[in-house]
Amino acid sequence: MAAAKETMQFQTEVNQLLQLMIHSLYSNKEIFLRELLSNASDACDKLRFEALSDPALLEGGSELQVEVDFDPEAHTLTIRDNGIGMNRDEVIANIGTIAKSGTREFFQRLSGDQAKDAQLIGQFGVGFYSAFIVAERVTLNTRRAGMEPQHGVRWESDGTGAYTLETVELPTRGTEIILHIREDERQDLLNSWRLRSIIGKYSDHIPLPIRMRKLGEDGKPSEEWETVNKASALWQRPKAEISDEEYKEFYQHVSHDFGEPLAWVHNRVEGRLEYTSLLYIPARAPFDLWDQKQTHGVKLYVQRVFIMDDAEQLLPRYLRFVRGVIDSSDLPLNVSREILQGNRTIEQMRSGASKRILGLLEEIAEKDPEKYQKFWNEFGRALKEGPGEDFSNREQIAKLLRFASTYSDTELQNVSLADYVGRMKEGQDKIYYITADSFLAAKNSPQLELLRKKGIEVLLLSDRVDEWLTSHLHEFDGKSLVSAAKGDLDLGQTETEEEKKAQEETEKAAEGLVERIQKALGERVEKVRVSHRLTSSPSCIVLGERDMALYMQQLLKQAGHEMPSSKPTLEINPQHPMLARIEKETDETHFGEWSALLLDQAILAEGGQLEDPASFVARLNQLMLALAD
Repeated sequence: MAAAKETMQFQTEVNQLLQLMIHSLYSNKEIFLRELLSNASDACDKLRFEALSDPALLEGGSELQVEVDFDPEAHTLTIRDNGIGMNRDEVIANIGTIAKSGTREFFQRLSGDQAKDAQLIGQFGVGFYSAFIVAERVTLNTRRAGMEPQHGVRWESDGTGAYTLETVELPTRGTEIILHIREDERQDLLNSWRLRSIIGKYSDHIPLPIRMRKLGEDGKPSEEWETVNKASALWQRPKAEISDEEYKEFYQHVSHDFGEPLAWVHNRVEGRLEYTSLLYIPARAPFDLWDQKQTHGVKLYVQRVFIMDDAEQLLPRYLRFVRGVIDSSDLPLNVSREILQGNRTIEQMRSGASKRILGLLEEIAEKDPEKYQKFWNEFGRALKEGPGEDFSNREQIAKLLRFASTYSDTELQNVSLADYVGRMKEGQDKIYYITADSFLAAKNSPQLELLRKKGIEVLLLSDRVDEWLTSHLHEFDGKSLVSAAKGDLDLGQTETEEEKKAQEETEKAAEGLVERIQKALGERVEKVRVSHRLTSSPSCIVLGERDMALYMQQLLKQAGHEMPSSKPTLEINPQHPMLARIEKETDETHFGEWSALLLDQAILAEGGQLEDPASFVARLNQLMLALAD
């Protein structure tokens, strides 16, 4: 029973991706089979999991497998599985659209260079669409497990902009993908030895049987089938028996990443708690790393039975870039997400997996700093979330953090806290940092002038997560982390008695000026005082030690958050020529304008926004005209 065909248009992004893959990935075309076999394996895993609570979904056939078949005369290659299958809505959602986070950014980053674009496409994920690398037309027949045979779905497209859908009768559950191979690919791909070679290279580790027809004495496929992969869980094999190439191939399967991993750690825990983990650190950040709804991560198995592929409880969120599997012998097979929450076994596995990843990163940082820098450039901002999320591992995470600093004045974040402590001045007992909305704003902040003059290194923090980080990381190696832009600047024993005496004399001489500016600004500031930070700028604002940086306050306000009202402290540099000019001003109206200008420019330098920019411009113009006269 077949219904009338319905023609539908691809999403615009699908069209773009199809064209890019056909041209950019052509040099590595054999990966299409890896992608389709991985999808088939996932479909079988999902059925096995759903059948734990609804055995009827197995429809009397519990042996899950994938078949690869080809027909040289019809020029077709077929991949079929007896997994979960799809209904009509799922076909449209999974194949007709790309509902993947980061799609727009992905297309913006494409350069037109096929080699570079191929890497980006792999990073984004190719999946089902890779079939069009070698096929001029693709037919997909699928029926979701548990549905009646007459509710099967047939999808077909030549990949040029549209596809057809029709309802068909399918006696068996699962998905069958028929690739009508391009003429120039037929001789290469419609060959049993070639297909077996590709399966052995990319999919040997898939833990369920991949079957092909046995070859007869004449070298042609017979009616008898045989398993052509090892069909064993790679993570359960002894490490000594697994090659680096096999580890890399399994990473590509479990992550659907086109590239190789940066590093991995394989571990078996025995004793009161038994589980095996194989965890990978990718070489590149996925496009949805910052998507709050991203569901990728570590796959959970129980006694080699797949349970779920986005078990967020297995690792803390700051390690969400990690891919891999954890296979437990202690959890029940019918474990649910609700059971995972607060489960003591899961908590122990999560703790162990976190420590192994952090230990792997420590090893890389110590033995291969260049490799670690690559990791940091991709995932550093995520790792900075760690001290606020993972108190038990805060010290270990702190050792892994990297920052830009005034030591080199470059934007490269390659300074560790241990590096900073090793370079501290004699008598220095604090680690100084400054946060800003950009590297240049941090580097050129007026609050750093005295610290630079004295040769004291300052960490330059310009990632949005840095405010969160510094609010949870208060010390390292017994040294307090102190903002150079908040509270009183205490330089400890690096300040001489002569410097302290000179500062006191400056403050006393400027008491009258401070009072006049305080009076002119009124409620706009908490107070006005002589600066201990400035050497060449006329003024700066200083926030309270617990106050959030102005740029972060502004971002949160724009996002609709209510921010507690707080007033900054204005610090002035009496030795600056501008202050000498202001002090001589006898017209109190003009004096008030000058005072407001001091505050406004200090707010702008700090990355804040003025409540009344038009008044600031008018005031500035007026004072410039007065000076010109």
